Amino acid sequence: MARQPGRSRAQSAPTTPGRRPRTRPDQRTERQAGRWTGRSGDGRGPASRPRRLLGMRSLAGQVFVLQVTVVLLLVVAAVAELVLQARYDSVKEARNRSVAVAQAFANAPGVPQALAGPDPTAVLQPKAEAARALSGVDFVVVTDTRGIRYTHPHPDRIGKRFVGTIGPALRGGVVTETVNGTIGPLVQAVVPVRDGGRVVGLVSAGITIAKVSGAVDRQLPLLLGAAAVALALATAGTALVSRRLRRQTRGLGPTEMTRMYEHHDAVLHSVREGVLIVGGDGRLLLANDEASRLLDLPPDAEGRPVADLGLEPRAAELLASGRTATDEVVLAGDRLLAVSNRPTDRDGGPPGSVATLRDSTELRALSGRAEGARERLRLLYDAGVDVGTTLDVVRTAEELTRVAVPRFADFATVDLVESVLSGEEPHAGARAEMRRVAVRGIRDDHPLYPVGQLIRFSPSSPQGWGFGHARAVVEPDLRSSVGWRAQDPDRTDRVLAHGIHSLVTAPLLARGVLLGMVHFYRSEKPEPFEDDDLSLAEELTARAAVCIDNARRYTREHAVAVTLQHSLLPRRLPEQSALDVAFRYLPAQAGVGGDWFDVIPLPGARVALVVGDVVGHGLHAAATMGRLRTAVHNFSALDLPPDELLGHLDELVARIDQDEAAGGVGAITGATCLYAIHDPVSGRCTLARAGHLLPAVVTPGGDVVFPDLPAGPPLGLGGMPFETAELDLPEGTRLVLYTDGLVEARDRDIDVGLELLRSTLAAAADRTPEEVCTAVLDAMLPERPGDDIALLVASARTLPAERVAEWDVPSDPAAVAGVRAAVSRQLAAWDLDEAAFTTELILSELITNAIRHATGPIRVRLLRDRALVCEVSDTSSTSPHLRYAADTDEGGRGLFLVARFAERWGTRYTPDGKVIWAEQAVPGPDGP
Repeated sequence: MARQPGRSRAQSAPTTPGRRPRTRPDQRTERQAGRWTGRSGDGRGPASRPRRLLGMRSLAGQVFVLQVTVVLLLVVAAVAELVLQARYDSVKEARNRSVAVAQAFANAPGVPQALAGPDPTAVLQPKAEAARALSGVDFVVVTDTRGIRYTHPHPDRIGKRFVGTIGPALRGGVVTETVNGTIGPLVQAVVPVRDGGRVVGLVSAGITIAKVSGAVDRQLPLLLGAAAVALALATAGTALVSRRLRRQTRGLGPTEMTRMYEHHDAVLHSVREGVLIVGGDGRLLLANDEASRLLDLPPDAEGRPVADLGLEPRAAELLASGRTATDEVVLAGDRLLAVSNRPTDRDGGPPGSVATLRDSTELRALSGRAEGARERLRLLYDAGVDVGTTLDVVRTAEELTRVAVPRFADFATVDLVESVLSGEEPHAGARAEMRRVAVRGIRDDHPLYPVGQLIRFSPSSPQGWGFGHARAVVEPDLRSSVGWRAQDPDRTDRVLAHGIHSLVTAPLLARGVLLGMVHFYRSEKPEPFEDDDLSLAEELTARAAVCIDNARRYTREHAVAVTLQHSLLPRRLPEQSALDVAFRYLPAQAGVGGDWFDVIPLPGARVALVVGDVVGHGLHAAATMGRLRTAVHNFSALDLPPDELLGHLDELVARIDQDEAAGGVGAITGATCLYAIHDPVSGRCTLARAGHLLPAVVTPGGDVVFPDLPAGPPLGLGGMPFETAELDLPEGTRLVLYTDGLVEARDRDIDVGLELLRSTLAAAADRTPEEVCTAVLDAMLPERPGDDIALLVASARTLPAERVAEWDVPSDPAAVAGVRAAVSRQLAAWDLDEAAFTTELILSELITNAIRHATGPIRVRLLRDRALVCEVSDTSSTSPHLRYAADTDEGGRGLFLVARFAERWGTRYTPDGKVIWAEQAVPGPDGP
């Protein structure tokens, strides 16, 4: 090792490799009462120390003298440099000014002409003197090409030869030179005077250096004063530094400090523990031999940051942090070190820390086993948290591989029995035929079977044997596994060439049912799988198997619920002419719900639109939805107004709640419904709602409004009547009905959803209902819908006036013939002559009954739609009933004939009475 600073060769002793030389025993010192005792190297005792401190024998005194001397030399050098620089700048300034004046005068207008004139002196002398006075130079002299002066500040020197170098100027150059003239040292410049490219004379300008350097001379006292102040401040600062150094060194001289260092160094490098001293900035200040050996420090470690010494992260963090630690175990290469760390800034000490290191490698085996067990527990804990976050079979398998790679294996695959993916339970004795559902590895270019492939494992392979016996199998060395290589020789060779060398395969067992197999491979990790790894794999797959079985059972129940729900919803819309309707229905991914919709044709070319929502998910909600939808169909067959229909539906829900509560089944937690009837003849829509969201109306102009309908309570609450509202829907108006799953989500408030629906409908106002449904779902469908979504978009149509005929009938039996004739003419105009006889017979019976049994005005209306509709209205609220007449009865056969010749007939009540109607099929393109 290198010789330590402050140690002479004479003091060095032979050393062993890797250990610093120790100090001789006679060099020991003792510390008593905070001061060193014993005799120093010069033979003086403690009584001589005050004299040394007062003199310059101490380290602080020597530093003081040295620093004062250095500062004094620096001040002298700085003043000298400033003076010399000022002199140099003066000469340079004199040269620049003389050249500038000479060139300016030589290039002044009229100078060449004056030189060619008969008396150049008379013309140029006044100008030269004026230029000299203005520029501040000492002279401006004009000469001819031979150097004879034409001008001079002293007129008696005019006509004499110029003193200076003029050769380069005659050749067109500029001459500057420093000369000692009669007025002292000066700088003069000579420049040519040109006339058309020819030198016709010379101009010289000069200025004394003293004139330029006068400002510098005036500043010199100030510079000297500043230097004196700087010297005084530096001396005072040096005195303060020396005083502090004297306190820190306790007045010791260099010899005593060297001796103390050697004693400390000997002790430091003789102990069997490593010692490190780290400064407050995280740099290593000192490391003894034992610390260098234990930490394998580089030779230049001292002075470098601890973080740059290549230590283990935990060890570097502890040493650099300076926190207090006692026997904290850290890893250093292949050693385990017990580190004790203490800060050094206590009681006013310097910032930093001192650490002691002890080798505790004998505890490594025990610590390694504990760390391995802790890592396994952590892996199992993470598997319990991260596996099974969803009720999806494939995603659960992917989560298992994500947990296992790369912490346990380099590659992991999951194979499931085919029936598990569809939610069914595998039957006992199934063959080892599975479909791969998840693959994960440290690299993507692996030769393992890909996801989606159906794999049939041979019984001799570890996977096949493990599946057949429902046990985990470990193959430490795949190269020597004959059964595994026989599974697929070409692929296994590629797997081995990829570096995969060890395998653990474990069954997915849940409730005694074998769901599949999980395979773990190692390639980058050189050590093979062992029995401990086998038990860990069994624990991992056991936890994952429960999650996969739960997902499988949920998949089965979800499929059953979805099938039930789809069977209860309309598969296609009925044919009708009042509305152009498009719909969308999307079940929630978390489970089916109770949303439903319906389009129900009504008598008189009218159509009913229904949208409802049963709160909750699962089979109960789907079954309840089916019951409510059936009830709506039955109530609509009675042709009830929307408010009365919702009233009957409310009573039905209340009875269902009572029955299910009595049977121990949960009641309906909430159900909403919106019922609307559109009449294409009048263009009017009647609506009522039971706790449902407002519909959206898109006008033909593209405006979107949410009409303010009376808000009835949800179904089943009872006690409050429902109210109806009427809307005029001109041709082309859109009526949009929906459930709350469309506009409400976990991350979106319902008001935001309604505003988004408004803007989407406005942007798609000119599209077809099918295109509107697509645009709405594209803009508003969540990534994972948490609730069912039902959407109905209906475009209103109006029955043309030429397809409607009406007559008022007096209460006189004789008027029936006139009505029959008018009806015949109207049918002939509609090209329905074949239906004239039947229609006349039906109308005759209906009108005759109204005249005989009803009161008030009687009105007949004939509609030609997909069916031919005959309507007879009166003010009576008594409804006729179909009955069989006896052989002796004279009447009672009218309604029987109506029911026989009409496809269907019925009665609906109005605020003013009732309407008896009958429908007949219409031959041709408009009907069946």
